[in-house]
Amino acid sequence: MKKRTSFARPVYLVDGSRSPFLKAQGKPGPFSASDLAVAAARPLLLRQLANDGLIDEVILGCVMPGADEANIARVVALRCGLGEQTPAWTVQRNCASGLQAIDSAAHDIASGRAELVLVGGTEAMSHAPVLFNHRMVEWLSMWLRARSVGARLQAVGRLRPAMFSPIIGLLRGLTDPVVGLSMGQTAEVLAHRFAISREEMDAYALRSHERLAHAEDEQYLDEIVSLFADDGRLFETDEGLRREGDMSQLARLRPAFDRLDGKVTPGNSAQITDGAAMLLLASEKAIEKHALPVLARIIDSEWAGLDPAQMGLGPVHAMTPLLKRHKLSLDEIDYWEINEAFAAQVLACLAAWRDAKYCREHLHSRTAMGEIDTQKLNIDGGGISLGHPVGASGARIVLHLAKTLKRTGAQRGMASLCIGGGQGGAMLIERVPGEAA
Repeated sequence: MKKRTSFARPVYLVDGSRSPFLKAQGKPGPFSASDLAVAAARPLLLRQLANDGLIDEVILGCVMPGADEANIARVVALRCGLGEQTPAWTVQRNCASGLQAIDSAAHDIASGRAELVLVGGTEAMSHAPVLFNHRMVEWLSMWLRARSVGARLQAVGRLRPAMFSPIIGLLRGLTDPVVGLSMGQTAEVLAHRFAISREEMDAYALRSHERLAHAEDEQYLDEIVSLFADDGRLFETDEGLRREGDMSQLARLRPAFDRLDGKVTPGNSAQITDGAAMLLLASEKAIEKHALPVLARIIDSEWAGLDPAQMGLGPVHAMTPLLKRHKLSLDEIDYWEINEAFAAQVLACLAAWRDAKYCREHLHSRTAMGEIDTQKLNIDGGGISLGHPVGASGARIVLHLAKTLKRTGAQRGMASLCIGGGQGGAMLIERVPGEAA
């Protein structure tokens, strides 16, 4: 195998599986985050490794694990039967947590600390907690300390209706605490900055659904494994797909984050979703020793920071130095997966690369980076159509990108995400010629 990689030792993606992405329905879904990860990991392990003791570690991205899922990677490892001897750890980088898990595993393999690593991301966004506010927590503490009848009566007398007002964990988590903007509001900032119209955003969203529908019809999503709920329900496909949608339906939706003159709506935004994606990474030594297939090779990764109020531009800040480091033009990337947090955000990334001034001032490029061929971008849909379970999306886009390279016989792909808090992450991968997954 030709060693064309930025890592000290080559790192290979062997295989992967993911759950269907299940749309949140206003109540906790049928699966916890660990349920989803285990369901995605077990078929993968059964396909590729008869001896589970071969796994050196498990790394899992997750933003909001449940109360019974502290260090969720360890919970998943044990539930998968990997044994007490297999260490496991959890990473959290907001929307790119799954990508961070892959990157962390790749560095461990490249340094020789590991040979086989189970990685991925998971999120059950429908299980996001509802919390007591600070005043209520203080009152509960006072109530628990009260021992006499008088003390308890005094505590009851201090109860106020406002104390029962809950904190919605999901809404709080999707708001940047530094700039005070929700993720949707940051998308509005970008739509205004690059003069992206509502019609452009809705057209992008519609195309995402059309592409996902085509991918389902052509059976391009063979990484999905079926889920069975405790009540016997079967889940086999992504639930966010709207096959019958059209521009007129999207146009009727009201702005969600700026009621007066906003452009970002539920229809052109990623859906709140539960899901997991799991991958198996290996060293060259492990590939040869265990006769494992190779789906792709991980070449390099990059992380970047930027203004949290414009966090949606994170992908261009991460992908640009990665392209420069490998002396690649945009045309030399065969396929792109840029996570669709919002249509405005993806369109803003494309606009930023076309804007010579933005490239000079923010990306340290003398000229505009150029234009991505949109026929090569998110060709089977993305977060707008299939959902964006935040901890899982980074792992999903890398897995699907690798599957796309295999299906099309293409060589090189780039996966990237914007990250709440003002960051971007990107990963460059290549198909290994002559290898079959």
